[in-house]
Amino acid sequence: MERRTIDLRIAGQSYRVVSSSSHDDLRRLAGVVEAKLAELGPRARAQPQALLLAAMALAHEVESERGQRAALERRTRDLLRRVLVRLDDALEPFEPSEAAPE
Repeated sequence: MERRTIDLRIAGQSYRVVSSSSHDDLRRLAGVVEAKLAELGPRARAQPQALLLAAMALAHEVESERGQRAALERRTRDLLRRVLVRLDDALEPFEPSEAAPE
């Protein structure tokens, strides 16, 4: 992958980033960080610790989403397993004792 350099501006600070991600992706992500900083309040933007707080908040959101996705995947697998068992039961041939008399 080709690595490119892009200049980003977050919380009034300029950052030079080298990445294989596209410029649009990096700018979009910088916008996400800016939005998280805005949630922390106008005074937070002027504080260097605000970037750390924003990063921690975003990491928490990612962790929560991953947990929700994992739970959904487990529920989906369990449901699918139950459906497959029902299908298998419905498709089993009749037992000889259950077959119609000849």
